[in-house]
Amino acid sequence: MSVPPERDSELRQIIHSHLVKMDIHGRIREVLAETVKDDHGPGHQTLTEEDFLHALQRRGIIDDVMKELYFAKEMPTDTEKGSPPPSKPDAHFVHKDLTQLKKTNIDPTRRYLYLQVVGGKAFLEHLQEPDPLPGQVCSTFTLFLHFRNQRFHSKPVPCACEPDLQEGFLLEIHRDHIGEGSKMADATTMLSICDPVHLVLIKTDTSNETTLVSSYFLDWRTVLSSPNRKTCVAVELMGVGSECKVPAGVLNVSLELYPPLTETLSSDIITTQQSLERQKTAEKERLFLVYAKQWWREFLEIRPSHQSKMVKIFAQDENGVNRPVCSYVRVLRAGRLLESPRQAARFVSLLAHEKAPVVGGGGGKQEQWCTLMAFLCRGKGDCEDHATLLCSLLLGFGLDAYVCVGTKAKGGPHTWVMTRGTDGSITFWESLTAHRYLHQAIDPDAPPLAPQPKPSSPYRTVGCVFNHQTFLANCQPSDAVELCVFDFQNQSRWKAMSEEALKSVCAPGSTTSLPPLPPLCAPSLEPAAASNQLELEMRFLVSEHRKDMELTTVWDDHLSYLLSSALSAYELERCTGVSCGNEEFQDAVRRAVPDGHTFKGFPIHFLHRNARRAFTTCLRSPFCEEIVCCRGDHVRLAVRVRVFPYPENACAVWIMFACKYRSVL
Repeated sequence: MSVPPERDSELRQIIHSHLVKMDIHGRIREVLAETVKDDHGPGHQTLTEEDFLHALQRRGIIDDVMKELYFAKEMPTDTEKGSPPPSKPDAHFVHKDLTQLKKTNIDPTRRYLYLQVVGGKAFLEHLQEPDPLPGQVCSTFTLFLHFRNQRFHSKPVPCACEPDLQEGFLLEIHRDHIGEGSKMADATTMLSICDPVHLVLIKTDTSNETTLVSSYFLDWRTVLSSPNRKTCVAVELMGVGSECKVPAGVLNVSLELYPPLTETLSSDIITTQQSLERQKTAEKERLFLVYAKQWWREFLEIRPSHQSKMVKIFAQDENGVNRPVCSYVRVLRAGRLLESPRQAARFVSLLAHEKAPVVGGGGGKQEQWCTLMAFLCRGKGDCEDHATLLCSLLLGFGLDAYVCVGTKAKGGPHTWVMTRGTDGSITFWESLTAHRYLHQAIDPDAPPLAPQPKPSSPYRTVGCVFNHQTFLANCQPSDAVELCVFDFQNQSRWKAMSEEALKSVCAPGSTTSLPPLPPLCAPSLEPAAASNQLELEMRFLVSEHRKDMELTTVWDDHLSYLLSSALSAYELERCTGVSCGNEEFQDAVRRAVPDGHTFKGFPIHFLHRNARRAFTTCLRSPFCEEIVCCRGDHVRLAVRVRVFPYPENACAVWIMFACKYRSVL
């Protein structure tokens, strides 16, 4: 087994620590003394290296060392979602003392927290579910973790009252100060790190629909007081939304520090630190609430009709915690995962839109503004989740972006995103569709015959706008979007909150109750393989459907290939708003379809990769059904699938059905 040069010093240090732990030097001295005394008399002066090795082997010293040290060769796993796999299998050192901890790329100068989930219990909603048979498709649980810019996920396990969640996660703990990032964090430093481990449990049913089961923030610092460097905790997971006070289940979690601390802290010190953090956070939140009440009273004094405006200062997250809306927006940079603001808008629109579920009737809407981690893990959310994510990404791209709270054309409450150009231009971004609208206000004081811009957006009213450090309420005589002037410096049009007050509770690190911002993860899907698989499934479904109608199916592979350029152009247009490539596609189709033949094509777009669901949807269109069920002379069918993966495995799936046949007069 070859070891890379960069790993050599690491392995040497780990092996040396094991040999010291075994007191190998003392044992060798004993064997050496015994060998000189017993095997060779006083008159025997020479002791060869070979004789000494034989003596060590006879006494089992070498076997003891080899049992204590062993190497395992493993393929990289997908435990760390978003990290690219190595190009080839790597040699990993395995430490027997840690429960099967696989220390991949461990830096011996850094501190790590090994979090191990050792099963779940009391998930009473699944009490009556039978154990799945081998190979049976069933609903699954997947646990997602976020800790200080690191994200992981477990393997999916069947849903059960006692789910078999057995997974280990290696979390790196490092200092934040400049120049100290490479130093090993000591107990005092770790005590000051108040970032929790965010646990998100997702249920995926047999139709691949996801449900947010629980979102929990684990304070891991209790392990700092454990004398045996390891502690076990039972984490009671609560439900979400209207069920946030109802237990969902319990996870058994083991926490262990590596390398172990030389000196542990007393539990009283940890409790005191946590108590001080809670008091400081509670005081900041109390002061902001007092300020917000006073600000609201002043806003109502301007005009009594302001009482009915859509001014949203606080919003509940999935755990039922009221937080200022500004705290849901952060500056989020996607690295190289997204290339432009418009591509960011396309990515956000690919996350499915689903309102928070409400138990019971009444038609009311359950308020639930999800934390970003819960939204990304679930892969779907309401318009507020989409708008805050898009605003965060646009801020990361350097735009002056805000979330707008108001109503749509039919009067329903809605949120969307707005950006202000340096030239004063206002652009609305619909986060659910990635559509953009240029806003031009109507001047109500203009002469009757003066030309006025026509409203282009679907938005009716706007009550307030906000981002990570600004909150402004609309105090213009009318809150109609078409009449609204977005001049935020004009205090007669917009009433602003104090930026200092907002910063005290919404800035990163300002309070311990503020969830840390998770990074986006790169897609793990292989586009070509996913496209091929879905295309084969669609071909099979088309053939079976035609067989039921007693029709034969003949595929035209060349025509299928030609459809690729059209699908690529459609996705490019969704990303950039620019249409290109259509001329080449039309020319290629004209060449592929002989004289006297007719060509028909039907493109459609999906956010999922379920072939049967997609085919059922396609057949609802009379145009698609006409192609799939085509009858005639020399009928040739074609289908092409293109899967375009985005961060978080969000997918744009394009399917195009086509046929060509001889026209009969």
